[in-house]
Amino acid sequence: MVNLQLQDPTKTKALLVSFLKDTYAKADKTQAVVAVSGGIDSAVSLTLLTEALGEDRVFPAFLPYHDQDMTDARQVTRWNKIPESNWHEIPIGQSVDQLAHNLLIDADDLVRLGNVMARMRMIAVFDLAKKLNALVCGTENKSEHYLGYFTRYGDGASDVEPILSLYKTQVRQLAEHLQLPDKFLEKPPSAGLWQNQTDEQELGFSYEEADLVLVQLTDQKKQLSEVTGVDQQVAKRVTLRLESTRFKHQVPYVFTRQINRQSLH
Repeated sequence: MVNLQLQDPTKTKALLVSFLKDTYAKADKTQAVVAVSGGIDSAVSLTLLTEALGEDRVFPAFLPYHDQDMTDARQVTRWNKIPESNWHEIPIGQSVDQLAHNLLIDADDLVRLGNVMARMRMIAVFDLAKKLNALVCGTENKSEHYLGYFTRYGDGASDVEPILSLYKTQVRQLAEHLQLPDKFLEKPPSAGLWQNQTDEQELGFSYEEADLVLVQLTDQKKQLSEVTGVDQQVAKRVTLRLESTRFKHQVPYVFTRQINRQSLH
């Protein structure tokens, strides 16, 4: 039986808020920086963070690539009553384009260009956190993590991850519980790396399908042949994605064998 329903959204919210409070307290940090894209993951993370620390201690970063629309990012920030004096808009277009030019990245090489964008955003949020003596709050969910749908040292970089224990479908359930505006529940998930890009189009399957497979393969430790509730071709595509991105969870590869001290002299 596959069950992706949050049994108690109220308790889930309370646990995540408590986790954030404890983590920032243990790190002796009172302020948080979070990249807000306008998608459901950053909206949920921002909302949990605001409840944990208070709106005055949360510093959202808007990181548009050229004319990328930040309307939804501003809306959810305003919805959380975060003062505009805390907002930081840091355009990355010029920096990304210059670095892409220096690296000889062709305009149609969207993956390399997307990686540069993600890593440029990482530089911006960590620099802002350094300036404010804050911790960077990430927005990655369990589905993206297992599928390797992130840029290492880019959007996969953070100090604290509040929703990494939740599959994408569970993040949506939590968003409903938090009563986020409907648009954040309805808009197609997107990493915002190029125009009209959507996660599910790039992956080749929906998050609902992927989550049904992931919970069986990773949590229930089933074999591919034992997966139920989803088309077997979709299950195979999800499995191939897991296998092809497994390296992201293993690198850097580290030599761990004990070295004889005498051999070093």
